[in-house]
Order: sequence, then structure tokens, then C-alpha cells
Amino acid sequence: MVDRISSFVEANTDCFSRELAIGHITGSAWILDSTGTRALLTHHKKLNIWVQLGGHADGDADVAQVAYREAIEESGLVGLQFVDQELFDIDIHQIPARGLEAAHYHYDCRFLFRAVEDHYIVSDESHDLRWVALDDMGSVTSEPSITRMVDKTQTLIQTSNSEDSTAV
Repeated sequence: MVDRISSFVEANTDCFSRELAIGHITGSAWILDSTGTRALLTHHKKLNIWVQLGGHADGDADVAQVAYREAIEESGLVGLQFVDQELFDIDIHQIPARGLEAAHYHYDCRFLFRAVEDHYIVSDESHDLRWVALDDMGSVTSEPSITRMVDKTQTLIQTSNSEDSTAV
């Protein structure tokens, strides 16, 4: 996946623009609650599936800030904090054709966040938002990239606990 995203960026100077019909870079937020035991998911209106929050870069190459902006816009969370501004996960997934928009790819760059509070506001881009326990994620979604992020989160928490760290 890293090679595919790198090749895509190198081949497309406009890779951060949604006008690039074959696909574009997106920024997403994997948001943990204050306890680190739940993640915030959106029931995405256009895709009709439960996924992490995020969206189009709209020309902004700072995908960490794109993920932050999209998380705030889609959730209304106050006091959202980066756990780390390094990439947490990447994914490439096809977005189906819809209306006049052809099928295309999202080259998604994902960042890990911690919410200070649990109260959210459902935006018009979502059917719903929900805090989902990491241990119960399979009851809401079986998306492989979500499962991968849950596994990464649990590994990070176990590592942090064994080092007496408050990183997560």
C-alpha cells in the first residue's frame, strides 16, 4: 500500500484535489475516547457503512490537518487532540460511482486522536455517529481497515501499559 500511494503521489501533482477523477488523497481521523477503549465511527451517508471520520484534502497537502479539520466538522468534538502527528494507518479503497461521479480511489492517510470529551454532534454527512468499544467493533463493522486499526490500537495500548506510558 505504501508503494502504491507513493507512486500515485509521484505521478499526480494534483493528487490532493478531488477533481482528479481517478482518485485523490484523503485525510481521516481514528478517534479514541478519553479512556482509550472506544472509537468514534460515522454511519456515512453516501457509502451507507460505519467508518472512521475523514474527508477530502481539497488541495491541502497537510493531511494531518485535513484529518483534524474533517474530524471537527463531522463530530463537533471540542478539545480533540493528536496522539501523534505521524501517520497511524493508510488505506486505499474504491469509492463506487454515484450520479455523475465515476468510481475512483481514496488514498487515505489516517491519524490517531484522543477526544477530551464524549459529546458529539452528528453532521449532515452522517446518518449517525457512535462510540464503539474496540472489543465490540465486529458487531458494527467488518471493514478490514477498521479491524486493522483496532488491532493497531490494542497493540499500542498494551505496549503503552507495559511501559507505564500515557501515550494513548
